[in-house]
Amino acid sequence: MPKVHFLNVNQGDCTILEHNSGRITVFDISAGNIERERSAAASYKALRSFSPAKGNYRMCQHPTNPLDYLFDMKVNEIWRFILSHPDMDHLDGFNSLLDEFQVLHFWDSGARKDKPDFSTYSGYLEEDWDRYVKVISDKESGTKSISVQAGDCFKYANRDDTEQNIGDALHILAPDQNLINAGNRTEDFNDASYVVLYRSAIGKVLLTGDAHDATWEYIKEHYEASVSNVALLIAPHHGRKSGRSYEFLDYVNPKLTLFGCAPSDNLAYDAWNYRNLTHITNNQCGCIVAEGDDEMRIYVENEVFAENSGGNTGITNKQGFYYLGTVN
Repeated sequence: MPKVHFLNVNQGDCTILEHNSGRITVFDISAGNIERERSAAASYKALRSFSPAKGNYRMCQHPTNPLDYLFDMKVNEIWRFILSHPDMDHLDGFNSLLDEFQVLHFWDSGARKDKPDFSTYSGYLEEDWDRYVKVISDKESGTKSISVQAGDCFKYANRDDTEQNIGDALHILAPDQNLINAGNRTEDFNDASYVVLYRSAIGKVLLTGDAHDATWEYIKEHYEASVSNVALLIAPHHGRKSGRSYEFLDYVNPKLTLFGCAPSDNLAYDAWNYRNLTHITNNQCGCIVAEGDDEMRIYVENEVFAENSGGNTGITNKQGFYYLGTVN
């Protein structure tokens, strides 16, 4: 049964995919350097639809360390790590991830950002950047860096695995080389972000990094039909307002969108509300899991939010999260 884990990781991103093949994909990492053993479900005192309850549930004050979360999942081996783009809020904890888990493959888009000045870069560790450089230089023992971009078709991602006769249904929609060249030239790497479509049994899942307008123009031109009416959208740029066009929502038309952590004034609620699109946030839910075989069942870490939204807190998943509802 496929599962999508959208972690509550401060103002960054981390999504974990469990594929039917048994392989694990980690898409970005953040909060990997916070105090350990904070990842158990916070203690706060379902086929049904749900209406997200309003209010500040303050779950962003209780972030999850992705390494703890992976250990709780009993993960030993990560088949692939996908870095959407080389900004530190997507690399926070990368060094420890490689120290503590076998990471077999790293997807390298070709984006090449200069090393940040860590003497003035508060909150991030230079060792994460240095380990990233080692990996993309293909000098990390046990981890193979592979160069892949939009439209690439290859074994285990979107071609059959000849051993198990199943691929992991991951399709790269962006960036292409032109977007990478532009990012390398301007040093604005949001439009060099990977956008990956996961065609799963719970429906189409779209992971977008910090993709900005040029990326969405490219996707509309080349992949509009593929991204239309997705089941689950991981909101670009954590769901923040970023001086961007939201026209992509008109054709992506997600059934459910997941927002990361940011002050509420910085989140682009209006763009979703105007289109009557359902969205929930890490600040409401904590960590969020979408799973199922022919329907998408949503479980959330925060029991109070689940109860206030019409969920069934008597039903829990493997993580002990509470049943919020089902998206058909």
